[in-house]
This record gives sequence, C-alpha cells and structure tokens, in this order.
Amino acid sequence: MIIPFLVTGILIGCTILACSYRAMIGPGTFNRIVAANVIGTKAIVLLVVVGFIFERPQFLDIAIMYAAISFIGTIIIAKYAERGELCSP
Repeated sequence: MIIPFLVTGILIGCTILACSYRAMIGPGTFNRIVAANVIGTKAIVLLVVVGFIFERPQFLDIAIMYAAISFIGTIIIAKYAERGELCSP
C-alpha cells in the first residue's frame, strides 16, 4: 500500500529538480517566477504525500501554511518584477 505513494514522492522529487533547472536557466524573469511557483506547489504535494506515508496529519497543516506563504510570495515577487517597486507612492 505504501509503495505507490513512495513512487509518487520520488517522481515529484524528480520533477522538482527539473523545475529547479528551469528556475535557474529560464529564458526570462517571469518564466523563472513561474518555475519557482511550480516548485512551491510540488513541495506542498510532496509534504502531503510524505505525511500520508508516515501517518502524520500535522503535515497537512504545514502544507496549507506553506501554500499561503508561497502564494503571497509569488504575488509580491511578480509585482516587484513588473513595476520595479512594491508600494506605489
């Protein structure tokens, strides 16, 4: 029963590595921002899978908080990349 979730976790880890390549070598700023957001999303899914494997429901709470922080961070970085400032005077 655990084997499919273990394989899923390993595949998610491999796709995180592929996305990290895109985040470092991406052709533009916005492609790098999207790649970083995808890494955050995959990390959230990986946290949930690991929590299920180890039977720790606390990992779901951690994943929800990480999702909120990742979303807010992505919005802030995208706004800064577009306008060059965070707050308008």
